[in-house]
Amino acid sequence: MHAITIEQPGGPEALVWTDVPDPVAGEGEVLVEVAASAVNRADLLQRQGFYDPPPGSSPYPGLECSGRIAAIGPGVSGWAVGDEVCALLAGGGYAQKVAVPAGQLLPVPAGLDLVTAAALPETVCTVWSNVFMVAGLRPGETLLVHGGSSGIGTTAIQLAKAVGARVAVTAGSKEKLERCAELGADILIDYREQDFVEEIKAATGGAGADVILDIMGAKYLERNVAALAVNGRLAVIGLQGGLKAELNLGALLAKRAAITATSLRSRPLEEKAAIVAAVREHVWPLVTAGRVLPVVHEVFPMARAAEAHRVLESSTHVGKVLLTL
Repeated sequence: MHAITIEQPGGPEALVWTDVPDPVAGEGEVLVEVAASAVNRADLLQRQGFYDPPPGSSPYPGLECSGRIAAIGPGVSGWAVGDEVCALLAGGGYAQKVAVPAGQLLPVPAGLDLVTAAALPETVCTVWSNVFMVAGLRPGETLLVHGGSSGIGTTAIQLAKAVGARVAVTAGSKEKLERCAELGADILIDYREQDFVEEIKAATGGAGADVILDIMGAKYLERNVAALAVNGRLAVIGLQGGLKAELNLGALLAKRAAITATSLRSRPLEEKAAIVAAVREHVWPLVTAGRVLPVVHEVFPMARAAEAHRVLESSTHVGKVLLTL
């Protein structure tokens, strides 16, 4: 088969479409013939040599895919050859075929085409596990989403609105904020021109955000804590703003607040399967009903993955960038 390989870490040109051995479905796995994959920030880090795949997983980039089941491994039940699926991956989505643990498979939702379904697994599992399973966002609470126009952000807006929460977002342009508003965002903050702490306080009568979904890490840590409401929860899922920062624990203590930091890719199979099962139960009905849908910015042939990476690096996109076969 063909796959995108990284012979030497570097820029987008390091991505090479080449012949590689076919994967085989092992115990508890299925073999998926890939129709599409999606580009995530983790793929960019892997290409640059900063985010190696977990031991034993595929060496190729790609944390999600959609396609059709081509073979069933030993110990798998409930799936059949030919089923249309999308899948959460530890790697390997940038390829014609990928072996997937059966617990990380989802059926393509009714009414959604096979290619578009590739935009769902990573973002939906990330948002549901962090915002709802860990941070426990409830109806009537306020969620602040940093990077509201990203794949994660556009998903978080829709899911939070679907459960009756109020949503604030940060983004870097009027156009991106307008797209967030179209998806249901209530409070729009241009981080280039406005202080999100002041804006969220003003919009909530001084209370602050009950939950913050953060992709920046160190750069926003102090201000995120300042923006939290009493009993607020800060969920850190990215480190685009650095790894290390000082934190005034007194400020956290005074608010009885909590900070969590999670990575989806390196979790044990059992934890991933539990998240996928929760997504199928709680999110898939919303997708089928058209209340939560992926936002797709652009679609590239997989052999042109380098161009797709350049789009993501430019941060001009809204939603997901897909790769198709």
